[in-house]
Amino acid sequence: MDVYQRIQIPDNFPQVSFCIVNLNARDYLRACLERLPLAASQITWEAIVVDNGSTDGSPEMLETEFPWVCLIRNQTNLGYTRPMNQALRKAKGEYLVQLNPDTLPEEGAFNRMYHFMQANPQIGICGPKVFNRDGTLQRQCRRSAARPWDVITYFSGLYKIFPNSPFFGRYLLTYLPEDEIAEVEAVSGSCMMIRRAVIEQIGYLDEQFFAYQEDSDFCFRARQAGWKVVYYPEAVVIHYGGLGGSRTNPYRGIIEWHRSYLRYYRKHLARDYCFLVNGIMYVGTGVRLGISLFRAFFTREKVVGTKKP
Repeated sequence: MDVYQRIQIPDNFPQVSFCIVNLNARDYLRACLERLPLAASQITWEAIVVDNGSTDGSPEMLETEFPWVCLIRNQTNLGYTRPMNQALRKAKGEYLVQLNPDTLPEEGAFNRMYHFMQANPQIGICGPKVFNRDGTLQRQCRRSAARPWDVITYFSGLYKIFPNSPFFGRYLLTYLPEDEIAEVEAVSGSCMMIRRAVIEQIGYLDEQFFAYQEDSDFCFRARQAGWKVVYYPEAVVIHYGGLGGSRTNPYRGIIEWHRSYLRYYRKHLARDYCFLVNGIMYVGTGVRLGISLFRAFFTREKVVGTKKP
């Protein structure tokens, strides 16, 4: 398939499919679904929720309060990537939105994203401006491909000392204005709109990633295939973060995050660097895993992955 080719969608199919994976996030999921009619008021859409064996009454809440949601029930926790692929395969829309259950899209957010992508056929993946619960920018919503120097400057804190420097601030692109549309290397899987033509060309999410880094991997593959990945701040979503599946078993979440980064690094980046750099990345990731587990043991707030500054 040629890049930028439009997929012919039957007239009775929705323009956008919202795909959500849920694990014990009932109240946040309810709030998210209640907001969708306002966020997508000018387009036709459907919502697909894959539940990963929740025990908090999420499936029953969906069946009672949101009978229009397509519910897929898994009996156990299958992680994130595999259930998200279940939803993506079920989806019928021209655009497919990966959406976390602990997100709140602002009014008209998906209207704007849809029309922006319709007007720019070279864009394969679009991510909105994502706020933390306190109203600050969740910087992971636009980032680099996490090459070694970018990761080192992030975890060493150098990006905080030199936030306006492209040399030190590349991972979170801190030198870019928050309200400027920008082509980036990756956006956050907490909310990203994908053109169906991208999936038709490069396939679904890579299920070797149990959870985490599947969004970075997908963005990397899309860019390799010639598509643009764009940060679009005219659409805004609040992401509470860490209130979905990772909260259920934070220690496993911490391990899976580091495992997934190593898999992502080996798959896409290791070939570009010598054995010494690769060794530093592998050892550094292992050390950081140990530190993260140690901190989690002694703190009430278990942080999975990178903090949401």
